Amino acid sequence: MRITVVAATGGIGRCLVDQALAAGHEVTAVVRDPSRVSMEVRTVRVDLSDADPSDLEKAVDGADAVLSGLGPRNAKLAGITSAGTRSLLAAMRATGARRLSVVSAAPVSTTPSPDRPHPPRHDAGEGVIMRNVLTPLVRRAFYDHYLDLAVMEDLLRASGLDWTSVRPPRLTDKPLTGHYRTAIDQNLRGGAFIPRADVAHFMLASIADRATFGQAIGIAT
Repeated sequence: MRITVVAATGGIGRCLVDQALAAGHEVTAVVRDPSRVSMEVRTVRVDLSDADPSDLEKAVDGADAVLSGLGPRNAKLAGITSAGTRSLLAAMRATGARRLSVVSAAPVSTTPSPDRPHPPRHDAGEGVIMRNVLTPLVRRAFYDHYLDLAVMEDLLRASGLDWTSVRPPRLTDKPLTGHYRTAIDQNLRGGAFIPRADVAHFMLASIADRATFGQAIGIAT
């Protein structure tokens, strides 16, 4: 399978590349700095903070799936995810690539956006402490980041592509376990953490799973 990994040198991006290669897939890595890619993969240099869709077309043309771990490295880059995804969607439409899986975040389920101004006040999968204390605190602290992800999901819903948005809680660098829970359009009760490697594992495993098409998927250990 031909897989394009966007933001391939990020935490989840590196896991996606490693696991895709181990599974025998042909990988194209979209990166700002190809020198940071140590694996023998095809690289396409793109600055995703100001991406030209024509540059991304070279990366997604002929791809069976596009997997994006795009996200800001710091608060100053808030907005990069929706901007980069907008360019990515344009490139996919131009080339006919259809399957896209992206990384979002658990608090986005209750974050208002321009196309979804009245989301549920509480996520159905959250317990009392998470619902009333932790989620509101985290969302206030990282409001710009979650708004950016919510706008990205607006773009996905309007895209007409076979998209999946994966909403993990707090990410860790623990090794791959292969054991995690998922739920369509809600978070997981008691699910506060998940390794980046497990998020990547799910993204790869669900490429052909039509039940995940057009869905936001909660995931946690």
